[in-house]
Amino acid sequence: MKIALANDHAGFALKEEIKQLVEEEGHEVVDFGTHDEESCDLPDFIYPASLAVAKGEVERGIFVDGVGYGSAMIANKIYGLNAAVCQDPFCAELARSHSNTNVLCIGGKIIGSAIALKTVDVWLNTAFHEEEKYKRRVEKVNRIAEKHLKEI
Repeated sequence: MKIALANDHAGFALKEEIKQLVEEEGHEVVDFGTHDEESCDLPDFIYPASLAVAKGEVERGIFVDGVGYGSAMIANKIYGLNAAVCQDPFCAELARSHSNTNVLCIGGKIIGSAIALKTVDVWLNTAFHEEEKYKRRVEKVNRIAEKHLKEI
């Protein structure tokens, strides 16, 4: 799978650890940065990574900032993206299996790397439940996006 990674200065260190895990699992990484801990503006990195997911240039995205919510706010403004903030493996499993998310947002100031890496691993390796009730719910969310967001 091809995965977009993006972060701000607060998420840099954890993003680097996640990058190593994702590559070790055999996925291709496209790193949108930032590439250091110098203060920066989150949208400068999350927005291009989000566009890559929306355009199908990558299959999924993993975004890391201080808390995770800033990344999710940006990603969820883009048509075709369903981003969830997950701070533990249980939430990551449900975000994939019940909601078919294609972007995972993590707070580098919220959780340690051991939990973060397990969260990423679970999210990457959990399939969407193809049961009718989950399909129906995701489709309802997608219809809302179709009414209010511009397709890229």
